[in-house]
Amino acid sequence: MPPPGAVPGFAPETYYAQGWQPPAARVEPLAVASVPAGVVLGPVGVGLGAAALSRTRSRGTRGRCLAVAGMVVGAAVTVAWAAGALLWWQGEQARTPLAGDVEAPRTVSAVQLVLGTCLDELPPDGEVTRVRAVPCADEHRAQVVARTDLGADETWPGQAAVDRRVARVCTADVLGPDAPEDVELVVWSPTEASWRAGDRTGLCLASSADPLPADLLG
Repeated sequence: MPPPGAVPGFAPETYYAQGWQPPAARVEPLAVASVPAGVVLGPVGVGLGAAALSRTRSRGTRGRCLAVAGMVVGAAVTVAWAAGALLWWQGEQARTPLAGDVEAPRTVSAVQLVLGTCLDELPPDGEVTRVRAVPCADEHRAQVVARTDLGADETWPGQAAVDRRVARVCTADVLGPDAPEDVELVVWSPTEASWRAGDRTGLCLASSADPLPADLLG
């Protein structure tokens, strides 16, 4: 005899139906796309991540963490791009020749110096990278009085050879009649390291322990 309440032909313990569960929300496609976009395109990843966050809230989709990751990665790449662009711009500025006499004192790269540029003083002997250019009307103790450009496609000929070639333009003939008798001529030529970086400029500078006239050029 089946137990009371049992349905003939069916064992109550044989079947078990799990409770119904709603399907999981889909992952927001923009959130998935924001991470690789941030790596490759920087600001695009930030934009996609922000849009994905908005959609996860309005549509109930998943992917909030992915969206945040895309924004973080995109922001980091954008900052790296900006820093790289700033360094490039500064490098270009450091190689741009001056217009000759400057309007106000400024620290510049030695490779920016041109004929006529005045310096507050001559730096100590050794490799020169940065100098202080001043208006020639101001007190100064050094001035570029000759300049020569060496071959752009030429291989490094050696320091002695480069020094000799620059020295050819560094003679008393470049000085004007108002040059003091104690003026000393100094040769600045590219080093092997600066040559490999593209420096092909040789300079002749006049210097003195006393202030120089506004223009020493002959």
